[in-house]
Amino acid sequence: MIGIVIVSHSKQLAAGVRELAAQMVGGDVALAVAAGIDDPNNPLGTDAMQVYQAIESVYSDDGVIVLMDLGSALLSAEMALEFLSETQRKKIYLCEAPLVEGAIAATISAASGNSIEQVIAEARGALTAKAAQLGIDVITNNQQTPTNNPHAVQIQLTVANRLGLHARPAARFVATAAKFQAQIQVRNVTRNTDFVRADSINQVATLGVRQGHEIAIAVTGIDAEAAIAALQQLVADNFGEDDSDLLPPVIAASETVEGELVGIPASLGVAIAPVFQYRPTTVQVEEYIVEDTASEWQRLQTAIQTATQDLQSLQRANQLGDEAEIFSAHLLILQDPALLEPVRQRIFSHHQNAEFAWKSTIDELAHNFDTLDDAYLQERANDITDVGQRVLRSLRGITIPTIELTQPSIIVATDLTPSDTAQLDTTKVLGICTTRGSATSHTAILARSLGIPAVVGVPAAVLHLANGTLLAIDGTNGRVWLEPDTDTITTLQAKREAKLQAQQHAQATAHQPAITRDRKRVTIAANIGSVAEAKIAIQNGAEGVGLLRTEFLYLNRTTAPTEEEQFAVYQAIAEVLDRRALIIRTLDIGGDKPLHYLGLHSEPNPFLGKRGIRFCLENQDIFKTQLRAILRASYGHQFKIMFPMVATVQEVQAAKEILAEVQTQLRRANIPFDETMQVGIMVEIPSAVAIADQLATEVDFLSIGTNDLSQYMMAADRTNSQVAMLADALHPAVLRSIWQTVQAAHSSGIWVGLCGELAADAVATPILVGLGLDELSLNPQAIPIVKHAISELNAVEAQAIAQRALNLDSADRVRELVSSLMQKAP
Repeated sequence: MIGIVIVSHSKQLAAGVRELAAQMVGGDVALAVAAGIDDPNNPLGTDAMQVYQAIESVYSDDGVIVLMDLGSALLSAEMALEFLSETQRKKIYLCEAPLVEGAIAATISAASGNSIEQVIAEARGALTAKAAQLGIDVITNNQQTPTNNPHAVQIQLTVANRLGLHARPAARFVATAAKFQAQIQVRNVTRNTDFVRADSINQVATLGVRQGHEIAIAVTGIDAEAAIAALQQLVADNFGEDDSDLLPPVIAASETVEGELVGIPASLGVAIAPVFQYRPTTVQVEEYIVEDTASEWQRLQTAIQTATQDLQSLQRANQLGDEAEIFSAHLLILQDPALLEPVRQRIFSHHQNAEFAWKSTIDELAHNFDTLDDAYLQERANDITDVGQRVLRSLRGITIPTIELTQPSIIVATDLTPSDTAQLDTTKVLGICTTRGSATSHTAILARSLGIPAVVGVPAAVLHLANGTLLAIDGTNGRVWLEPDTDTITTLQAKREAKLQAQQHAQATAHQPAITRDRKRVTIAANIGSVAEAKIAIQNGAEGVGLLRTEFLYLNRTTAPTEEEQFAVYQAIAEVLDRRALIIRTLDIGGDKPLHYLGLHSEPNPFLGKRGIRFCLENQDIFKTQLRAILRASYGHQFKIMFPMVATVQEVQAAKEILAEVQTQLRRANIPFDETMQVGIMVEIPSAVAIADQLATEVDFLSIGTNDLSQYMMAADRTNSQVAMLADALHPAVLRSIWQTVQAAHSSGIWVGLCGELAADAVATPILVGLGLDELSLNPQAIPIVKHAISELNAVEAQAIAQRALNLDSADRVRELVSSLMQKAP
């Protein structure tokens, strides 16, 4: 990846340019700043050593572009080259492009995977768009003028977002176009412009596309249809822009009085109560220079110690039970050297005040999580921010706020932090309704542990309701009613009573095995990603862990976890399970979860890229370190190991060879491990389904991951709101894949499980039992309900339901079938 260095006399100017450029590409390009000097009285200037260090921090063999503002910035950049080796100097390019426009153009071009020459050309031509809008002619080094190709595939679209193709939408348009091999051109039909290259941010910006303008896209090449579809979707999706932030908060009367909104179900149950709008204030900080850095560092240490004591108090809170272990993760954040070291450097090297140094580092760390494509991992950003604000309040001597209600209410907010949620008065807080969040967030987990119904991801209309407005929420299906009528209230109250009775019965029998009425047993395990979640799983009746996501060990760090660090975590989880089975999925990370220290680069189509077992086979040092830690921790426990993203028999064989090599090394070193540990694979892509019979001969078990299998089978990205509804695991195409995999496994004499979200879907339970799955692994909170549902099934009848479902033509028909049959059941 090409690196970019911004050299300026002003540190604030350079930081602003970097932030602006980074926002254009979501932080996917290595950007470094060398700006200002350490002189409180005259901070403006440049330092050659800073420039050298900045170049080193982003250096790669692809090259580094250095952009400068004026005067001594050029001299400092030239002098910095003297500190580099001759080989390195050949990869450094001092570019005369304008600083702000050049940095943005170069960053977008680099993110698109262009060559160093193309990136430099884009930077040099960065004034073209501005000059065109002002009616000024400029001379650039890029004289290529694209022309319309009469044989191209063409489409005309209307741009609807309020600000048209301004910087960020233009950047997304260029980034999307650059993913394809086809030649793509675009013109503004409304302004009757010529076609320009769609992979050039400068040329796209010259089109001056505004809201309501019509654009024409012409594409020629082998993947023209795919390119057209992607760009059409981008335009339909408003280029990812949320225009609501630009509009006044006016809600139509019909929406606020009679509206029914839909969000994400996060915690089961029904609540009907007045609204309480919660708008927390965050601690804002400013940067200033400190002379006594040692005292400033000690001030931060004192604040961290206070925050630590507060978190320990939350851990001991009786109302949270084992879920209070979530705050163990918060405590680990406070102790993390990957967080503390950058803060220390900011204070001692840059003389920043503790508040600014702390918040800047926290914001960067939270951003790293927030930009991941995995929704489960994105939610960790909320934990980072929560911890950050706790320390900032300690630094400022501000009391941690609590939510105090004068009457039983439903809290409505943009979001709640885990700390907010943990301190809720359950006698007053009857429900939670937020516009952000997901069912996997720690806030949602805490809400479930407190028994508070919750719906998240609700449209922003709820934020404009007046306090005291009657609201109703259903945490089972994610629905919200604004000022519900009498009939709706009556229906919801009846549902609440029925659900309460069912939950009480399910919880009472949660620790019993899941056995159908005709005595077929199904093992029920949990999907977890931490020690805390292992405790939650056991509390809810899990018979083991069917999926331990190990990615959490690799996040929130600047280096990969050591063997000892991993060993300690695996052993701690094993001790919680107390001889119950633990299936550990090896590192499943790739282009959609970019960890830069692992050498990962952004990919045009990350879900089809180098992830899962593909990454591990190419990075054997990381793979072997994890395998050693798993094997060592397996001694005396019931571990199973599982390889993800398997597509071929050869991948399984290669992974087993590496595992055997590590086992041999441990034997030679007289290090004990479980010699009988089972080895399995994830079945989550169509090729694995097609050759499941061959794969079954190589392993001890198969585990079907329906989250990925659904999107691959239906060719629908489950993170893309435009097509996510197609990636429905209850579609007969997916169900047939499960059936085929089960048959292949059983024919080879091995067991097969399922560890996708489908396992927690009550509608799916009779189908999955009927398809013959031996194990279901699901989120811990859903275990009691699923166990209870299985106990009321007849396995023979479930087989008949499953076979009928396989012959239907849609997921909706499958749901209708199960619903009608369950209503008729005695």
